[in-house]
Amino acid sequence: MAAMDSQPSSRSVKVRDWVGLAARFILGGTLLVAGVIKATDIDSTIWSVRTYQIVPWDLAPIVGWMMPILETIVGLLLICGVATRWTALLGTVAMVVFITGIASVWVRHITLDCGCFGNGGPIAQSWPHTMHTYILDILRDFGLALCGVWLIIRPQSILSVDRWLAS
Repeated sequence: MAAMDSQPSSRSVKVRDWVGLAARFILGGTLLVAGVIKATDIDSTIWSVRTYQIVPWDLAPIVGWMMPILETIVGLLLICGVATRWTALLGTVAMVVFITGIASVWVRHITLDCGCFGNGGPIAQSWPHTMHTYILDILRDFGLALCGVWLIIRPQSILSVDRWLAS
């Protein structure tokens, strides 16, 4: 049996670089789109934050204003590949916060549209339908968090400012 080479093959590195690009575009693009949509209707975003009943009523406007700004900035930085490991960490933390928020309303039997892409708030749907929606929202955010974890572990990818600066 031949000894295993400790260095990854050139093809393996290229595949990982492309996976990194896909992870950047998926997580970064999702954050960018969500942030821009929320920023275009701040009143709806604030109402959505209040509907979760997690932050105090008076702090909801601050969260409602800051969330789309941060999502947009982190999304843009990820798409461009700037400080990829750190922006991926911020994106992953955001996904964990969103998963926690959705799980929180789920266990408290609060029926709402997550507002992940704007226009969230209470809905008049039955509990079983809402439970199904929460599961899908959590799975989506978990997948996005996995993109972030990939980039935290391996931030190198093609078409990134990080790579351009390193050369």
